[in-house]
Amino acid sequence: MNAQQLPVKGYPFYIKRFFGLILLLLMAAVFFFSAYSKIYKQEALDAFQWSFLDLGISNNILAAVLARLMIGFEFLLGLFLVFHVFLSRFTYPAIIALLAVFIIYLLLLIHYQGNNGNCGCFGDIITMKPVAAVWKNVAMICATLLLIYIYPVRPFKYQEYVAALLAMFALATPFIINTVDNNEPKITNEYKDLNPLFQNSDAPAIDIRKGKHIVAFMSLGCPHCRKAAYLLSVIHHHNPDIPIFFVLYGAKEAQEDFFKETKSKDVPHYLYKDGKVFTALVGGGVPAIFWMNNMVVERKANYYQLDPKIMREWLKK
Repeated sequence: MNAQQLPVKGYPFYIKRFFGLILLLLMAAVFFFSAYSKIYKQEALDAFQWSFLDLGISNNILAAVLARLMIGFEFLLGLFLVFHVFLSRFTYPAIIALLAVFIIYLLLLIHYQGNNGNCGCFGDIITMKPVAAVWKNVAMICATLLLIYIYPVRPFKYQEYVAALLAMFALATPFIINTVDNNEPKITNEYKDLNPLFQNSDAPAIDIRKGKHIVAFMSLGCPHCRKAAYLLSVIHHHNPDIPIFFVLYGAKEAQEDFFKETKSKDVPHYLYKDGKVFTALVGGGVPAIFWMNNMVVERKANYYQLDPKIMREWLKK
């Protein structure tokens, strides 16, 4: 075999390496973008954090920590791909395992809730329904299996130290960008006259004037109200003993879209038609979430300050 034949014989190897590198970088870009889309703004992180509450996590702090760790792990996989860290021994198998878990979760979501809403894979930057997300994850698993075949890379020297540094950087980054803050509701003592709500023939079925209730005043067209309604519906689903009630304002025909997006139709609610009285009761912007005890607001909360554990402690006092 002469020297002129060597490059010809090596073509398949170099072609596989070239396309393998391109595919690897594309995979890394997907993980980087996925992590970024969940934390680039507070609302995106809130939505991702609430998905853990929807899975049954009853503590807001724990859900916040798990959400940030998941984002950090996605970032870590992207870094491991770029720096070629333990590709065959860890990174490729970890990607397949993570995507398989996502697929199982999405299939369960489709089974119980249908192919509705945004799966949250790319936050609110790219809206993707659960079925589309399943196929996206299947495609990524196939791409990873292809990488195992065409782009196996042996561990390089001191890879353990590189892996440790990248892991610390990736997992810490979400906590640095957006710290976990145990924002408890503001304690107050303000009287709210709810009697106007009960002056019509179609008054609320639940008398929220008596006893303790979490009363949320929300506008049907308000995007922040919809986020609050979704979180409160998750809390209501997993904690039916917590008395949650919605006082809604807006056009009656807008209710269907509101309940479809927030999955909150089962939460006790009342559509109030008097805008002036509604505004007076809110006393500011919506959503206004009041922790009321016999028409006295004892606490005011933003939608990201809702923790079932703290709610239950307040109810017991």
